[in-house]
Amino acid sequence: MTEAGPVTDLVDAAVGGDRKTLARLLTVVERGGPGARAVAERVHPLGGGAHTVGITGSPGAGKSTLTSGFVAELRADGDDVAVLAIDPSSPFTGGAILGDRVRMGDHALDRGVFIRSMATRGHLGGLALATPEAIRVLDAAGFAWIVVETVGVGQVEVEVAGAADTTVVVVNPGWGDAVQANKAGLLEIADVFVINKADREGLTDTRRDLEHMLDLSALDGWRPPIVETVATTGQGLGDLAGVVAGHRRHLEAEGRLAARRAERSAVELRRIVAERIDQRAGRLCAGPDFDALQEQVMARTLDPWAAADRLLDGS
Repeated sequence: MTEAGPVTDLVDAAVGGDRKTLARLLTVVERGGPGARAVAERVHPLGGGAHTVGITGSPGAGKSTLTSGFVAELRADGDDVAVLAIDPSSPFTGGAILGDRVRMGDHALDRGVFIRSMATRGHLGGLALATPEAIRVLDAAGFAWIVVETVGVGQVEVEVAGAADTTVVVVNPGWGDAVQANKAGLLEIADVFVINKADREGLTDTRRDLEHMLDLSALDGWRPPIVETVATTGQGLGDLAGVVAGHRRHLEAEGRLAARRAERSAVELRRIVAERIDQRAGRLCAGPDFDALQEQVMARTLDPWAAADRLLDGS
């Protein structure tokens, strides 16, 4: 049960198209705990149809404007689109700073677009722990496309790949040195490169650096295309939508879409197991038995490994 009523009722309403209830359901997921677990049990069998696109890159690359234009291109084909904007956590409330939602205001009255900002809450890499579950909720709600836009800080470029079927890496002209410095990580995650703000000086050099990086890399049958865009004017956004759709077709034809999702599921399962083990460790290390064993370790009558064995054997 949740404050808003049984989870089943919430899920049924969200799947039926109630956007307010969908937002409430995502709040339950963000809070975690038993409510989030109940949501997971209910929505997990209902999804599998959405294609997830991660859009990431350095701060200031124009990702939010690009995302807004990309969503418009997807909507032109009649598909419903959900956007998860993973924002920096507010230092005051822990909530998301809603800059992305402001920049995506063009879609405010379109019922075929659902936009949700989620706080990172300090999680390493910038992705909220609740993001995979939020994606499943949106998938169950029937969105054909789910776009995850990240802040592009820390190791977020790597983390976003774990939550997306197609990953778009956004760079700007004059970014050549950074390409060389980060090429290993970028090549691991990028399915599509976008050079945004392509009307600026340095476009030719940046494209050459990316092409050279790809020439030296071992690719698995898909060479990441390089799309030039000017998101503020809409230039190249149709090309981006076409390339992303082409990558989806490639994954499906090669059997890679199912393989990617299996890999993602394995990573998430290991993460959940690790989190549960960490919670168990916290309980074991917070009682009188722990204190007594620690005293023996400090007195050097017991070594730390033996003490740990006793804690685990007695749990």
